Amino acid sequence: MAGSALRKGYLVLYNAASAVAWATILGRVASVYFAKGAPFVPLVVDDFARVTQTFAVMEIFHALTGIVPAPIFTTVMQVASRLMLVWGISYPFPHLNSSAWYTSMLTAWSTTEVIRYSYFALKQVDFIPYWLHWLRYSAFLVLYPMGISSEVAMIFKALVGPADQLATWYPYALVAVLLSYIPGSVVLYSHMLSQRRKQVGGGGAVKEKKEKKRQ
Repeated sequence: MAGSALRKGYLVLYNAASAVAWATILGRVASVYFAKGAPFVPLVVDDFARVTQTFAVMEIFHALTGIVPAPIFTTVMQVASRLMLVWGISYPFPHLNSSAWYTSMLTAWSTTEVIRYSYFALKQVDFIPYWLHWLRYSAFLVLYPMGISSEVAMIFKALVGPADQLATWYPYALVAVLLSYIPGSVVLYSHMLSQRRKQVGGGGAVKEKKEKKRQ
């Protein structure tokens, strides 16, 4: 009982803190982009976004230890691809961050994570509004293509630009990463569609839950 309460308390704090961190990133990106434009976005968010995303390795730890019932393979794929972007692209090639692709990438990431972490924080206290439930399993229909196209564009800009200045083998590594997006994106998107069918499915699943509560 005590262990369960401790786990629940930890997950509330972890998810709430993550939601706040990503909301901060989203707020900075939006305010600076509309006030000054994409080239100024990395000046106020780059380091903070990198640190925030790096802490996402905890997601792998949670999946491996069973703290949350998350699929290990898709969790590792998602975290690894983002770490590659923040440490393998935006960090060694900071001038690429002034691109609109960097802004759209962070917008997709941060919006996704604000929804996801808010959902999981509230799930621990059994209070999930329907609109948040719907967003959790529907927003990816727009945000995932937006995010993945931005990621591919950032990697491609590095590949055709400064990648060979970092190391002679780096362009080949980036080509391998780009090729991995073909099966990887299909696996992740298919997984999310499957989750949506189970959780939303045109509203049937949620309506059924509501009807059970009324009975």
